[in-house]
Amino acid sequence: MITTRVAELLKTAGNGQAVEVRGWVRTRRGNKQVAFIAVNDGSIIHNIQVVADMEKFSEDSIKKVTTGACISVKGKLVPSQGQGQSVEIQADEIHVLGEADETFPLQKKGHSMEFLREIAHLRPRTNTFGAVFRIRHHMAFAVHKYFNDRGFYYLHTPIITGSDAEGAGEMFQVTTLDLHNLPKNPDGSINHKEDFFGKATNLTVSGQLEGELGAMALGLIYTFGPTFRAENSNTPRHLAEFWMIEPEMAFYDIKDNMDLAEDFLKYLVRYALDTCKDDLEFLNSMYDKGLIARLQSVVDQPFERLTYTKAVELLETCGQKFEFPVSWGTDLQKEHENYLVEHFKRPVILTDYPMTIKAFYMKQNDDGKTVRAMDILFPWIGEIIGGSQREERYEKLIQRVRDMKIPEHEISWYIDTRKFGTCEHAGFGLGFERLILFITGMTNIRDVIPFPRTPKNAEF
Repeated sequence: MITTRVAELLKTAGNGQAVEVRGWVRTRRGNKQVAFIAVNDGSIIHNIQVVADMEKFSEDSIKKVTTGACISVKGKLVPSQGQGQSVEIQADEIHVLGEADETFPLQKKGHSMEFLREIAHLRPRTNTFGAVFRIRHHMAFAVHKYFNDRGFYYLHTPIITGSDAEGAGEMFQVTTLDLHNLPKNPDGSINHKEDFFGKATNLTVSGQLEGELGAMALGLIYTFGPTFRAENSNTPRHLAEFWMIEPEMAFYDIKDNMDLAEDFLKYLVRYALDTCKDDLEFLNSMYDKGLIARLQSVVDQPFERLTYTKAVELLETCGQKFEFPVSWGTDLQKEHENYLVEHFKRPVILTDYPMTIKAFYMKQNDDGKTVRAMDILFPWIGEIIGGSQREERYEKLIQRVRDMKIPEHEISWYIDTRKFGTCEHAGFGLGFERLILFITGMTNIRDVIPFPRTPKNAEF
């Protein structure tokens, strides 16, 4: 007999047909006459109830059906006699596939998020993390569907790189050198010519630069892969290993870029509302009563668009006392971003940032002070997307590289694209975990990735 997933059983009319389900016991209750077993197989937030008539089963066999045990149940699918479910299984056979002893930590009680992070190998079995990880799957699928349906090509950019796309310097080094006996140059520096790649290499912080190369040949590309930053930040918004979605588009200017990013975000949120209804309703009821309404508001309204300069003027004259003073030329902090989103009651797209606080590859405006950058600010999350029109003019780009003292030889291949058939182009980056934070209403980014990597933590 083919095992049927719980999600399918709960959509099926119970006509007494024979079924088999396999899953993990969430709870067992009952008396000497009957046992009620809640079984979940991860396919849906809801359990299916198994009713075991104790005349058919020995008390010893049912004793092994404890919370956390893995079981197989054969029986008849019938209309439920109780509340909370439309169908249930009248059990004919119950087999314990894997016992769970009394030390199983996920008993029927509330557990803190901090505790669950300590048992990340088991937390997917909770309702909360089952919901979060199903939503994460659906969002990943939606990303690929969105771009595929619009003619984009999925480009696999390297995870090991010899360049620092952002110029941040906070990168994990990749080496096969013996750390206890490092080869040295005459000046005492490490001789990376003896390393595997013959040069210093790192784990990537972004696939953007390589993505631009793809866009110069394929027109429309996107990357979606793991990225790494060795930033010593123990905050609810930072991970050392995270996933980035980075589209790059030939012949796009900054307005085209904003239009695509807004449409993309609305598509993803709408997809979540349409596809993840049960999981979102659970998270809405348990953690964040305003979650679904907040998601709907993103879909229903156009994003507010204004320049960085206008935003600074608004912040300077709003009368709000901020912890971090704001002035033209400074980076906006999360409190400033939150104020802007709350002020306009919708997501905000900021453009035309000061050149001095943005990356070398962003297209310079004619004023000589600003670049065609864009950041999208979301409720509670703050910046969720960062992007720009890229500088396609060779002389402007090479001058910016030199001004920022970036080694030209390390990115000569990137600069070359401005000499050989250049065109205007644009792109942006969306942190996947930031998106999942917003979609799920979780408050810590460590709770939207199965096994978080943070400072002093690489368990599991």
